[in-house]
Amino acid sequence: QTNKQGELMRPATLKNTIKFAIKNNLPGLIKGAPGVGKSDIVAQACREVNAELIVSHPVVSDPTDYKGLPFPDKEGKEAHFLPFGELNKLINADKLTVFFLDDLGQAPMSVQAAAMQLILARRINGFKISDKVIFMAATNRREDKAGVTGILEPVKSRFAWIVELVPSLDDWIDWAVENDMPHQLISFIKWRPQLLLDFNPTSDIINSPCPRTIAHAGRILNGNPPEDVRRELIEGAVGAGFAAEFEAFVNIYTKLPSLDDMIKNPTDIAIPEKPDMLYALCGLVAYGINEHNLSNLLKLIKRIPEEYQTMIMSVALAKAKKDKKDFIRHNSDFALWAKNMMNVLLTNNGR
Repeated sequence: QTNKQGELMRPATLKNTIKFAIKNNLPGLIKGAPGVGKSDIVAQACREVNAELIVSHPVVSDPTDYKGLPFPDKEGKEAHFLPFGELNKLINADKLTVFFLDDLGQAPMSVQAAAMQLILARRINGFKISDKVIFMAATNRREDKAGVTGILEPVKSRFAWIVELVPSLDDWIDWAVENDMPHQLISFIKWRPQLLLDFNPTSDIINSPCPRTIAHAGRILNGNPPEDVRRELIEGAVGAGFAAEFEAFVNIYTKLPSLDDMIKNPTDIAIPEKPDMLYALCGLVAYGINEHNLSNLLKLIKRIPEEYQTMIMSVALAKAKKDKKDFIRHNSDFALWAKNMMNVLLTNNGR
């Protein structure tokens, strides 16, 4: 996807782009709404290419942070700029290092101008930046009301590429499974994917749903909060609308058969017809699958509409991968299910 503002990228694609850019010394600028994961994806990419990450916050920096501090010589006749802090690290870096300017669009123009010399010239006041250093930056957009006044044109052109990060449901599901988000939250987002980013800039002191705030809600739920404050905490994390819908969704689980009953009676359990109940059932089954009950639960899964079957198994496979278990792919009943589903997909695509 493209628009007049540049390339739109999903998280998995952006991570691969950053890894490529790091290896080829191509400085890049990532823009996007608050809380979509810009900083986190940069950190993931650095870990995967074994690069050190230095995070700088130019919005609270002074130009001297990027130019050095004026200091008189011994005779007191003239002053030289002496590097310190992060600048000193950039000059002396001896391993692959990413210098990440976070929230660059909120920084004063004087700070942006100082950073500009580092990004392209890689020199400032007689000091040379190490060849091991690669520059990356991120910013919110002006329409986000996040204090972004803009980025100087010469600063923008210093970056080899500028892209916009947009959330992806599939990428978020993979992240959520890997980071132990509760299955009720994952199932809810699969049912209401538009709530993955329902960012609404406002002067009110409230949160809106976005990947960052939804992750906060997941960690709250994992902490098993007291019932009398649970709703208020979730509302504080993601806003009142999300919290109300999520609580209603969680109540659906009380109407579903238990996982034990589904394992014991996979061919007799009634399959719900309402989509919200099916999504809840999918999460319960996907997270309940293990090496001992997979064959029985597959009997139940085969009775569910096909699009929900693939949903269950994709989450179950992601969870097994995260847990470093490979029992699913080695199960003969799963192999038969996968073969049949492939035939169904090929038949549908050929229509």
